[in-house]
Amino acid sequence: MRARRVIAAASVAALGVLSLAACERSAPDVAAYVGDTTYSLDRVDGIYDEAQAKYGDVVRQAAGQTGATPSPEQLRSPVTRQDVVNLLVSLELGKRVAKAKNIQVPDEVSPQQLEQSLRVPATTEYTKLWGEWVDLLQAFNQQLPPAEVSDESVMAVYQALAKVGAIPGGLPVTEVRQRFGEGAFVGSATALSVVLEDEADRADVSINPRYREVGVPSLVSSGQSVIFYSLPYINEEGPVTDISTPDASPSSPNPDTEGTAS
Repeated sequence: MRARRVIAAASVAALGVLSLAACERSAPDVAAYVGDTTYSLDRVDGIYDEAQAKYGDVVRQAAGQTGATPSPEQLRSPVTRQDVVNLLVSLELGKRVAKAKNIQVPDEVSPQQLEQSLRVPATTEYTKLWGEWVDLLQAFNQQLPPAEVSDESVMAVYQALAKVGAIPGGLPVTEVRQRFGEGAFVGSATALSVVLEDEADRADVSINPRYREVGVPSLVSSGQSVIFYSLPYINEEGPVTDISTPDASPSSPNPDTEGTAS
C-alpha cells in the first residue's frame, strides 16, 4: 500500500504511515511494521518506561541535594510513547535509505552529548537511539541535495515548531520566512522527507492505530538551545493537509528558530 504525498515536490517528513487493518498486518501487540522489521508494543513500552524511570531518578537526586520533594509532574519526562515510535520507524527507514544510496554514516554523536538537550540520561535506550538518528541526520544533510524551500514546507516546519511551543502560532508565511532566515534546515528536512517517503512506500510501513500520527524526529538550534520537534506526514486516516497559512498574528515574542538541523 503506497503513501500519498501532501505536497508533490516538497513534502515534509514523509513516513508512509498507513492503517494496519487496511494492509492486513494488524497484530494487536505490534506497534509498527517496516518491511520485515516488527516493533512490538512491549518494546515501545520498555524504552518509554526506562526513559521515565531514569529521568525521575535524576530529578529526585537533584532535589535531594536541596531537601526539596519533586511533584509527580516534575518527575515525568516530556518523552512520549509516540516519540519512541517516531524514532524507531525513522531509524529503520533512514538506515535503509543510507544503505540503498551508499551514504556513509560515521559514528560521531554519543548519548552523552545529547542527554542534556534531551533531558534524558545517556544510559537509556531512548538517548542511544537518538545518537544513532542524529548521526544519520548529519550524513543526510551533508550528502543529500537540499530541496526547494517552498511556502508549504516552511509552514509545515513552522507549525511543528509551534506545536512544541518553540514559536508562537498564527504567524503568516511572510513573517515565518523572515524569522527562519534562509531556512536551510527546512530544505534539508524536505529533502529527507522525500527519500523517507519513497522508502516507506517500498517497505510497506504500517502503524498501530494507537500511534496514528507518526513524524520524523527533528531538531534545530535556536542559538541558545536545541529544539526537538516532530514533522508529521500521514496518519491512519490519510495525508495531513492542514498546512495553510494562518491569518492571525500573535502578540507574544518568539524564540529565534534560525539554524541548521543537526
